[in-house]
Amino acid sequence: MCELLAMSANVPTDIVFSFTGLAERGGVTGPHVDGWGITFYEGKGSRTFKDACPSSQSEIASLIKRYPIKAEVVISHIRQANRGEVCLVNTHPFSRELWGLNWTYAHNGQLTDYEQTLTSTRFTAVGNTDSEQAFCWILDRLVDKFSYQLPTDMRRVFEYVAELAEQIRQFGVFNMLLSEGEHLMSYCTNNLCYITRKAPFGQARLVDTDVMVDFNKETTPNDVVSVIATRPLTNNEQWTILSPGQWCLFRLGDCCHISEMVIKEHDI
Repeated sequence: MCELLAMSANVPTDIVFSFTGLAERGGVTGPHVDGWGITFYEGKGSRTFKDACPSSQSEIASLIKRYPIKAEVVISHIRQANRGEVCLVNTHPFSRELWGLNWTYAHNGQLTDYEQTLTSTRFTAVGNTDSEQAFCWILDRLVDKFSYQLPTDMRRVFEYVAELAEQIRQFGVFNMLLSEGEHLMSYCTNNLCYITRKAPFGQARLVDTDVMVDFNKETTPNDVVSVIATRPLTNNEQWTILSPGQWCLFRLGDCCHISEMVIKEHDI
């Protein structure tokens, strides 16, 4: 399956360290060689980089690893294709405009027998993946629920998305990341975890390559940064492992909501 990576921060922050570890899983320490992508949010604006080749070999990925783009929210994905051919149009993350906001989405997993249910009349998939079709269906349902006006309470929007995600996971594995630039939602079917870093900061060491960083030297005492990943990216920190059906909402680096399910701590 694919792997996910995301970040929420209270100040513009780069994701070079975490992305360096993820990129290794795209052909070196993992089999996810069918493309990769990443979206950075700066306020309501966003920029996206994609490549249909493995992240471990991509010149664009090399740029991301050495150029510290600062962002408040980041969503990234490395692909191991199971539906849809390997090409740029099927590469995550996917983006659409709704309510004057740029929505970004990425999915890990495989759905079956979904075609007749996850249909949309307002949003059309450009590629031919189950992931993009599910994204279009979610947005279509949001319009049905909240009309075309931006809701005043975004918490209600993401609570409804969680209900929709519960329906989607009846068709298979549905680990998901979703953001409109301010909030970052993660929904877990089987493999998803997160870590929130804040003062006092310490050192972190990547699992997939011999890289270590001392966050105490890279941050201020007021910084708060959460990183979400399919599997823990470091081997000397404590990551929170989400349970099946559990979802989290992040804003300005903090986890502002986590659904009430059993949480296991992964201490490595």
